[in-house]
Amino acid sequence: MVAHVGITSLSSSIACMSRPRRFSFIKPKPLAMATMHDDPIREWVLSEGKATQITRISSIGGGCINLSNRYDTDAGSFFVKTNRSIGPSMFEGEALGLDAMYKTGSIRVPKPFKVGVLPTGGSYIIMEFIEFGSSRGNQSALGRKLAEMHKAGKSEKGFGFYVDNTIGSTPQINTWTSDWIQFYGEHRLGYQLKLARKQYGDSTIYERGQRLMKNMGPLFEDVLIEPCLLHGDLWSGNISSDKNGEPVILDPACYFSDYYMLATEQPRNLA
Repeated sequence: MVAHVGITSLSSSIACMSRPRRFSFIKPKPLAMATMHDDPIREWVLSEGKATQITRISSIGGGCINLSNRYDTDAGSFFVKTNRSIGPSMFEGEALGLDAMYKTGSIRVPKPFKVGVLPTGGSYIIMEFIEFGSSRGNQSALGRKLAEMHKAGKSEKGFGFYVDNTIGSTPQINTWTSDWIQFYGEHRLGYQLKLARKQYGDSTIYERGQRLMKNMGPLFEDVLIEPCLLHGDLWSGNISSDKNGEPVILDPACYFSDYYMLATEQPRNLA
């Protein structure tokens, strides 16, 4: 059985606490009736996408945040995610993360092409369509490719990222910070603790977390900490392989952080 990169926002599946649902596909109006003006996705595909015709648009199953479609054309296939209620900032963060990982020339990721606004509200992202294999592939190869990405993806700006992004639908703050302990304390643990306190109204976890943050320093004494590029949301649902068995990662929440945090990455959706 062949899976596809069109499994939308796989990072949202845990947040949904259910198996990814299949979206019903509403048959679109005939392509001849869609104008370039009212369909920016079609406009891009038939111009910058180098296609002369779209032969099929098919819905692909996904999570609970975005809708996804595969656009088959005479110039190849494209993967498109749309959200009818959220502006382009979420997809811009995803595209910048994919682009940063893609430029390391290490592990395979879907190449992002275009982020834009839908005329009826919401936003979209167009990216490379990758046909998945039947498994997550060779895990040793995955580890080596990730190590190559972390080695190649460096930042002179410190710890953080070019924009804030999201884990599922939870905001992730990426303000550039020169000190890693400060970055992780304020923008990762601290921010999640605030969300948890706001959501549940229990200050116990928050207070314990504050004590942890104040005492993290000694754990990293005499340790060289350099910012390297992380996927940021690397759980099993965001790992696959292409049809040749090469590892593929997708749906990132990228930032530059200490490589010691690779095993735990970002604490997910406490709120």
